[in-house]
Amino acid sequence: MNLKSLLARPFAFHIHKTIRKSMITAVADQEAVFKMLLKVGKNTKFGKDHGLQTINSRAEFVEKVPIRDYEQFKPYIEKIKEGTQNVLWKGKPIYFAKTSGTTSGVKYIPITKDSIPNHINTARNALLYYMAETGNFDFAKGKMIFLSGSPVLERVGGIPTGRLSGIVNHHVPRYLRANQLPSFEINCIEDWEMKLDKIVEETLHENMTLISGIPPWMQMYFDRLIEKTGKTIAEIFPNFSIMIQGGVNFEPYKQKLYTSIGKQIDCLELFPASEGFFAFQDNPNAPGLLLNTNSGIFFEFVPANEIFNEKPTRLALADVKIGENYALIISSNAGLWAYNIGDTIKFISTNPYKILVTGRIKHFISAFGEHVIGEEVEYALMKAAKEEGIKIIEFTVAPNIAKGKGNSFHEWYIEFEEAPKDIAAFALKVDNNLCTKNVYYDDLIKGNILRTLKIKPLQKNAFINYMRSIGKLGAQNKVPRLSNDRNIVDILQIYLK
Repeated sequence: MNLKSLLARPFAFHIHKTIRKSMITAVADQEAVFKMLLKVGKNTKFGKDHGLQTINSRAEFVEKVPIRDYEQFKPYIEKIKEGTQNVLWKGKPIYFAKTSGTTSGVKYIPITKDSIPNHINTARNALLYYMAETGNFDFAKGKMIFLSGSPVLERVGGIPTGRLSGIVNHHVPRYLRANQLPSFEINCIEDWEMKLDKIVEETLHENMTLISGIPPWMQMYFDRLIEKTGKTIAEIFPNFSIMIQGGVNFEPYKQKLYTSIGKQIDCLELFPASEGFFAFQDNPNAPGLLLNTNSGIFFEFVPANEIFNEKPTRLALADVKIGENYALIISSNAGLWAYNIGDTIKFISTNPYKILVTGRIKHFISAFGEHVIGEEVEYALMKAAKEEGIKIIEFTVAPNIAKGKGNSFHEWYIEFEEAPKDIAAFALKVDNNLCTKNVYYDDLIKGNILRTLKIKPLQKNAFINYMRSIGKLGAQNKVPRLSNDRNIVDILQIYLK
């Protein structure tokens, strides 16, 4: 055992014990976070605008602080850019995390001196907890790769600004720097494909033990390595023992990733975002992410079907129910107040509080009132794929609206590793699975309002080429699983088989 893995042991067990305690005190911790936020926030411009100094209960908070998305928050962000102090949080942010929004264009999410530990320490704690939980300390001996955005930062309103993963790169502890890949110079390359080729060259002969990134981009990395060597990832990196992923549902990518690796290894899911690090998988052998309840973020949960209501129900942690689909609302020491991050989750446990990420609020199909969500389409496709032994590379779904009753349908654009021999039979299986998950869709099918879904197989690398064509290949960019319009699938027509 080398020095790093030896030194990690006592720290890992300390963090493990601390997190186990926090599982029991989650509700009390949330109440303490709420009071702390009000205490600091009352002296800010936002606090004075909303009377935070007079708020003594969560009910008063709900009354005085409405849920906002980025567009509604933007006037405050603009004031920060102009150099104004104490706008959303005390002082000024130390960073802006730059992220692309579907409706807001570029978004600038504040990161403060108080909120940066949430991003850095949660990532660290997730790994240390994993070490203590599994006894796998050996990966600390080898090289670790974090597929991320460029760490090069610009300045917006005098504030260092860049992708969250690039910002976090500046805070990697010194003792891990020697283990971290890619090198800073390669990480700064903006062109994703050039960067990926350089990462392959740099890592090919290293002792890689941990690989982290969004699943589709890890798969691209694995594919390049396999093309170059003709070997599986396990043959190239025999000590590779843990894969860390997040950002999208892992299930559609799981089978192909493990086939590329050539053996089963531990996989740990994280739930980080520019707005905060919300949860992490505490047990690689069990589903669900442990909610991060004591890290400067106060959570509220809105039933997903109410999120666009003028006054939706806003639940605290103590009030949530297992199995309900909620929009996630946060207030934090980054200066975000009742902020709608756009993700939906559901609880699979309340002792401890563990969640699954179920999709995006704006990613749904409801052309006929069916309100099909990401979790449902992923379930329907992956259940059929598993039964048929079919590997899915990527997919997206959109409505095909036609004149006349019973002529409209959902259209699935799928890139298969190898397409089913009978596409129509496979589509029927997927359709039946979707009917079991969504009663409204089932009613529309049975009532002959909608026809059975249709599948359009796509060429190899169709989604890579699509993302390249819109300038979003690589980094943290993801293909939306489903849309209520045909903007994506209209472009995909050129990649049909």
